[in-house]
Amino acid sequence: MEVVPLGDSALIVRVREQFDDAPKETLNEVLRTFQQLRSTTIPGMIELAPAYTSVAVFFDPVDVAKASGTASDIFDWLAARIGAATVPKRTGSRRSAPRTVEIPVCYDPQFAPDLDEVARHAQISTKEVVDLHSAADYRVACIGFVPGFPFMAGLPKKIATPRRSNPRKEIPPGAVGIGGAQTGIYPLRSPGGWNLIGRTPLKLFDPTKDPPVLLRAGDRVHFRAITGEEFESLKR
Repeated sequence: MEVVPLGDSALIVRVREQFDDAPKETLNEVLRTFQQLRSTTIPGMIELAPAYTSVAVFFDPVDVAKASGTASDIFDWLAARIGAATVPKRTGSRRSAPRTVEIPVCYDPQFAPDLDEVARHAQISTKEVVDLHSAADYRVACIGFVPGFPFMAGLPKKIATPRRSNPRKEIPPGAVGIGGAQTGIYPLRSPGGWNLIGRTPLKLFDPTKDPPVLLRAGDRVHFRAITGEEFESLKR
């Protein structure tokens, strides 16, 4: 594990260098580190953000300086406490199983402007793209870009497709896309360059709810293909 500074009020706890070499093991290790840090009390720590191979730690420099008794080496002071908090435990305690969330997706043409392009790139039919995409077992690696956007690992290699050369200026909420070897869902109306192959009627971000996001890092996700009629009935 490596701890490196990220500006003057954050640092990166780098768990592994690569994700693709061992995605499941890397994600589990990142989430374990995230849970360990979340369950500890480190003065000045404000927020944690897990990613593919690391966890970002945001802190208040003034609070850390007060707790450490010096303003000159707060990074080393924080790094030492992070190291102590993330030492592998040998207690044999069980890690809680990840949630499994089912996401209904309509892959009809009106919701899938790039489905034909993904099929051409993979040299298979559009039905095979839908079948492969909806049958896979995904894990949410991290949340980012906009509130609630899940970056998901587990996309079948056959349908991995490079991002569009010309990003769209506006993508509707619920749009399901493929970007390289990942799949994701746009929770808000926003620009984006992923290939759109479907849409879900579910809200992935709702500021009136607690928590406001539907998915979180570590969740397992299964997509379920639905008809246009089902989409309208489930829309809320």
